[in-house]
Amino acid sequence: MSTFLEQMAQGPRIIAVTGHFGSGKTEFCVSLAFALAARAAKLRADGTAGGQERLAVADLDIENPFFRSRERQDALEAAGVRVYSDPFNGRNGSELQTISGAIRAPLEDEGCRVLLDTGGDFTGAMILNQFGKYFHDGAYRLLCVVNPFRPGSDTVDKAVEHIRGIERATGLRVTGLVANGHLIRQTTAEEVRRGWEFTAETAEKAGIPALCACCMESLVPEAKGLGFEVFPIGMYMRDSYLDRPV
Repeated sequence: MSTFLEQMAQGPRIIAVTGHFGSGKTEFCVSLAFALAARAAKLRADGTAGGQERLAVADLDIENPFFRSRERQDALEAAGVRVYSDPFNGRNGSELQTISGAIRAPLEDEGCRVLLDTGGDFTGAMILNQFGKYFHDGAYRLLCVVNPFRPGSDTVDKAVEHIRGIERATGLRVTGLVANGHLIRQTTAEEVRRGWEFTAETAEKAGIPALCACCMESLVPEAKGLGFEVFPIGMYMRDSYLDRPV
């Protein structure tokens, strides 16, 4: 079992995910939700304590209408993950940049582990200020996804300043970094390695632990030998037609 996944399953139940626009934070968030659901299902099948914990994803991205976790609501809920988003629960096909008050339900539910998928950068993370009462010390994780192949985070200094901007905007402390060096479907194990090394350097400078490196499932066998923990992610958020030549 992944050490990282066990940390996410057993630590603070509120896990907020942020990062630069295009970092892959929503892909990571959705992949983590599916992984937690699979873990819970295995525990239930084995009759092991912990398998009954409820799981939820709250889509808080009201900035960018593309690649939002609410778009995978049916698959997530089929896996046992409740999805919260806009007042219509993502069902009316609108692009209303609003969120439902029902999002407070999983935050109030002590038996629910909830992933908060925020918008990009400090402006997207500011929505967490609405839920400040839930983020007392030790009650949350705030993960920042780091992708060195994005213009706004392509140097360590830029990446650290990006993290500090999120902390200033939210009044929260980023508790862990997740490496996600990728070039979409052209990603190789080399990009995964470079992403991890960049994130580890950023972590050292920022004084925040680097937790794992995201890696497409097809690359996991190769990346596992590179000396750091790999977290498999799917390509749930990117439909294949987006990769066709124009």
